[in-house]
Amino acid sequence: MNSEDINAVARLLSKPQKIVIIPHKNPDGDAIGSTLALWHYLKNRGQKAQIIAPNDFPKFLKWMPGQDQILNFEKENAQSKAYIDEATLIFTLDFNHLGRIGQVEPCLKESDATFIMIDHHQAPSDYADYMYSDVLMSSTCEMVYNFIEFLGDDDKITPEIANCIYTGIMTDTGSFKYSSTTSRTHRVVAALIDKGAENTKAHNLVYDTNTPNRLHLLGCALKNMVILEEYSTAYITLSQDELDTYGFQKGDTEGFVNYGLTLHGICFAVIFIENKDEGIIKISFRSEGDFSVNEFARKHFNGGGHTNAAGGRSDVSLKETVDYFSTLLKDYKTQLNP
Repeated sequence: MNSEDINAVARLLSKPQKIVIIPHKNPDGDAIGSTLALWHYLKNRGQKAQIIAPNDFPKFLKWMPGQDQILNFEKENAQSKAYIDEATLIFTLDFNHLGRIGQVEPCLKESDATFIMIDHHQAPSDYADYMYSDVLMSSTCEMVYNFIEFLGDDDKITPEIANCIYTGIMTDTGSFKYSSTTSRTHRVVAALIDKGAENTKAHNLVYDTNTPNRLHLLGCALKNMVILEEYSTAYITLSQDELDTYGFQKGDTEGFVNYGLTLHGICFAVIFIENKDEGIIKISFRSEGDFSVNEFARKHFNGGGHTNAAGGRSDVSLKETVDYFSTLLKDYKTQLNP
């Protein structure tokens, strides 16, 4: 974030504001962690602030301090709209295109508030008045830490803020194993632990809270895995019937896609998950090395994200989606087998 924008934001926050903070639809650990961290920080500065999530978020994130104050736009629609209508300042975190927020999008497009974007995904759109965008960052949570530091307030990071930021960094870096984890990331994490982040507790609450249904669903997913050695690719499918059989809850499939990359010789892993309520196939892409799943998702599946982690969607059936995906691979054979 350049010094001119930092100074402008500092001036905005030096006055009372009505602030709304919004993560993307189907918020993950980085989205919830970054919005909660920013919310605690702004509240501690005496600002009026409200987080509005487009929809619900996974149970394994519902231990984070302040999570019970998040409004769900789907379920608390009138109250959420009232906050957005009155907002003078809107922070959008962990997304860079208004299409990522579902039914909240029309409300934001009608707002006269000043917009501030904090995000680390590729190809940002230009809706924000002030934009802190850095695709080299491990997570939006690391950027929120930097944002607080830019404003000269890193000494005001409380244990609550530290826990929220730590959780988002942990989840978006795959517990610090992804290539986006830099030496700076580790220094930030060390500082967060010094400021009260409970690293072991966060890891246990996020990763070690399985249910029998989730483990059975994982078994189903792994049984469904298809390995295409010719293309160094593995993909998983989960139908709506399979999700229903194992009592699927939001967040239950988190991390399933990564199992494909644990196989020797596989550099491209995908999971296709049927969602009959929305009439879509939700797709997650992961890769190792230089193969850009961001470009693949953008070109073929109305999605995007990072070089090695992206998402997309399809509006046709699960079978048609997988068949289409399979026909694409021949065009990428050289990239997948360098």
